[in-house]
Amino acid sequence: MNTIEIREMSVTERLQIMEAIWDSLLYDEFSIESPEWHRDVLGERKRRIKNGEAEFVSLDALKGHKP
Repeated sequence: MNTIEIREMSVTERLQIMEAIWDSLLYDEFSIESPEWHRDVLGERKRRIKNGEAEFVSLDALKGHKP
């Protein structure tokens, strides 16, 4: 299957194929190592929380909804 054939599919069909691909990955045994910058970002976030520098917002505030 190529990109032209994929583009000719409906959105529903493309979503169904994406879901099937994700489901198929559940049964494959593989390990993907997180990149080093992920650890750096998480470490910085933990440091900010520990030092009281982190700012927490609700999901509604994040989405721009008024409380």
